Amino acid sequence: MADAGLAAKVAFYGVIVCWWGFVLTFWLRKRPAAEARPVQRDASSYLGLILQAVGYFLVWFRMLRYRGLSLIAFRAGWLEWTRALIAVGMAAASTLLVIWAARCLGKQWSLGARVVKDHELIRDGPYRFVRNPIYAGMFGMLIATGLVGTHWLVLLVAAIVFAIGTYIRIRIEERLLRQAFGPRFDEYAREVPALIPWIY
Repeated sequence: MADAGLAAKVAFYGVIVCWWGFVLTFWLRKRPAAEARPVQRDASSYLGLILQAVGYFLVWFRMLRYRGLSLIAFRAGWLEWTRALIAVGMAAASTLLVIWAARCLGKQWSLGARVVKDHELIRDGPYRFVRNPIYAGMFGMLIATGLVGTHWLVLLVAAIVFAIGTYIRIRIEERLLRQAFGPRFDEYAREVPALIPWIY
């Protein structure tokens, strides 16, 4: 069990380190210039943001309350190490995906749904693979955190709530993009999945 305990600690602290990079990406994002003020905005996308935050709260509350100890404990050390590698690998990949996507978006990136003057339809970088790589990275961080310190049932509920919030945000943001770019966006939407390659 000593190996299993060490694996749980490695997973917990590895995911926490990834969270620092993840949060700093949002905190240090480029602020829009004065000329980049929105010409179209939809504040109802904040409902989706709230639901995503609730999903994060569910996994974080339990993890912090029980100090990162999962209710699913494996006696075999190799199973705990497998879970640790999956969780830390997913968290690291998700953080890198968000950083990459944020660099591609630049000053167009915003918490709320909006289109700015001279808005560009970004199709390079991670946007070649999914239309919403930041949301994909956010979802990956939720799953990685849940694997480390949340009961599977709590993680399932959190994932459903988060997915609903993400769906709301995607629908609203893409409606604005469709209004701004018309057939160009329709073509992009046909060629590239919204969130998960080959699935959705």
